[in-house]
Amino acid sequence: MPPRRRLDQVDAMRPLKQAGVVSSHVLLFFAPAASVSAGALLTLTHVSREGFFFISACMLTYAYSGVGRGGWGRFYRRRLVSVAIPYLCWTVIYYLYNLPSAGFASAGAALGRLLHTLVTGYYQLYFLVVIMQFYLVFPLVLALLRRTRGHHGIVVAAAAAAQVALTICVHWRIVTQPWVQSEASSYVLYLIGGAVVAWHLDEVHAWVCRHARLVVALTALAAAAAEGVYYLAETGVTTALGSGDDAFQPSVIAWNAGAIACMYLVGVALVRPGRSQRFRAVVRSGSDNSYGIYLSQLLIIDLLILAGYRGLVSHLPWPAACAITVVIVYLSCVALTSVLARTPLAVPLTGRPRQTWRSLRPATRTQQLTETEHDGDKRLDPVG
Repeated sequence: MPPRRRLDQVDAMRPLKQAGVVSSHVLLFFAPAASVSAGALLTLTHVSREGFFFISACMLTYAYSGVGRGGWGRFYRRRLVSVAIPYLCWTVIYYLYNLPSAGFASAGAALGRLLHTLVTGYYQLYFLVVIMQFYLVFPLVLALLRRTRGHHGIVVAAAAAAQVALTICVHWRIVTQPWVQSEASSYVLYLIGGAVVAWHLDEVHAWVCRHARLVVALTALAAAAAEGVYYLAETGVTTALGSGDDAFQPSVIAWNAGAIACMYLVGVALVRPGRSQRFRAVVRSGSDNSYGIYLSQLLIIDLLILAGYRGLVSHLPWPAACAITVVIVYLSCVALTSVLARTPLAVPLTGRPRQTWRSLRPATRTQQLTETEHDGDKRLDPVG
């Protein structure tokens, strides 16, 4: 496996990806519903979902690539603590928050809705439903990578072909499974791709950094192509290649891959040698809190709406209002997660071991960063 420093760069992608998730939801709740330009931007920010799965699979594979038959019990115990328990807790929190306005006809109907939500995932929490499915087949994924050692390019090519085929089938309604977005098979390229990248992280790092300008240029080209397809659909020319109301569009696959590579390049820049200890501590804090940001963001958005925030920013142009809102939601989630991680509720609500209050101080965080740089898979337990 590659040096520890390489994984720090993947870890630094997490707050970037989480900012993308927050941006997508802010656009959905605060941008004008009929705005074509808001839809165009949303088409690109949705890559945060695929980035989530890629980073999760990459970090998981790096941490557990050497696990033997006797280690799977420990693996699944840690998955239960870091993912399943927070998933259950936050599902119940969101369910109870929305219960007064739900208007269920009976207690049975209310219970049925809760069970349905637990299976399919509440709003953004379906990401965790997908990841938990991936955990179930992860031993088979590792076995595949071990047996195909030296031929992982073929594995990625097969995953890419499957991703394109499935996306086309969903977009053209050949496959009409209503829960398709909650199924791990719908993201096979990003899950398998993340696992393969972890296996070859040193080589991938060298290639991406050596061809950084090419990666950025191709990603920009892929973004322009995806936006072109979006505008063709919006102007009524054709929806064959993609459309704004479709979560699975063939036109964004190249953009997704390129954007993930660009996020990695930003991660490289964030943790490059020479960065001050304080700066590294800030980056590490962003990575530590990213899971909590993901879990709590819809609660913060709902509270803002309840408090009349929409009226407060209604006089601003929507791009400015959304940009300000992203910052407010992101920082509010960081604050909430930082507090929760230092209470007895740390594990069920943040998926992290309880932290000390002293660790909130930058100097103390810097000391902890130095002391725990090589703390093994403890740092890899949070999902993407």
